Amino acid sequence: MSKRLVPSMTALQCFEAAARHLSFTRAAEELHLTQSAVSKQVAQLEEMLRHHLFLRIRRRLQLTPAGSLYLAEVHKILTQVDMSSRYILSYGQETEVLTVVTQPSFGVGWLIPHLKGFGKAHPNIHLDIRNELEPFAVLQAKADVVFFFGQGTWPGATCIELFGEEVIPVCAPELLDGKNLLSAEELSHLVLMQSTSRPEAWHEWFLEQGLHSANSYHGPRFDTFYMCLSAAQAGCGVALVPRYLVEQDLREGKLVVPWAHAMRSNGAHHLAFPEHSAEVPKVRALVGWIQAQL
Repeated sequence: MSKRLVPSMTALQCFEAAARHLSFTRAAEELHLTQSAVSKQVAQLEEMLRHHLFLRIRRRLQLTPAGSLYLAEVHKILTQVDMSSRYILSYGQETEVLTVVTQPSFGVGWLIPHLKGFGKAHPNIHLDIRNELEPFAVLQAKADVVFFFGQGTWPGATCIELFGEEVIPVCAPELLDGKNLLSAEELSHLVLMQSTSRPEAWHEWFLEQGLHSANSYHGPRFDTFYMCLSAAQAGCGVALVPRYLVEQDLREGKLVVPWAHAMRSNGAHHLAFPEHSAEVPKVRALVGWIQAQL
């Protein structure tokens, strides 16, 4: 295995500060080092990288193209180290981190509201909640618990069904033009907003009613349901979304149902965790909390 090319953190800090100030002297003052120490660290870094990072012109520094490129990478590294260090500072000695992955719209629309009170009930569990569109995190050992929509079978994982789902069309009230409902033909000629995760949804919705629309696959495509809903509220067209995401908007009149047909989704929302984690206390705590919310 080849030797890793890993410069010291001191060298990276010296380079970043010198690049930011375009001065070894000011970088040294910021880092509480001598000017010669900063200059030496940068010289060693240039030797390791086999590229000049600075041009020395009339006692002034100027970044080379390679230096500018490297600065962007070093800034990301130092920012990540800083964030990770502050992250650990936020934990007590008895705190356990529970990494949770959820699809974005489900996380905002259902999961987060139902986690209210969990931290108070389990003060030693720190939730680290992340968004992913595809539920592969459990299989890749990147998460302790995953929430996903689908059929509920993942090799090596225990899946618990939470609830089923139905989708309904919604739009801004102005699109009804004073009517209570639109005809199927009128609806089919509106802009039908598409969800990347469910490209067949509109086609299946029309088909289930024995209807046909030449536009069922046409329309702007969005990664998340919440982007679809934002576009719907802005009057851009009609969104076909899970009912649980829009109940409040319907009550408040921000959105309306232009055609009264709800379609049962082919799948359900699930919670999953690795089979070997079934007895891990932090996992059991979250699973028990979610099941109690249902």
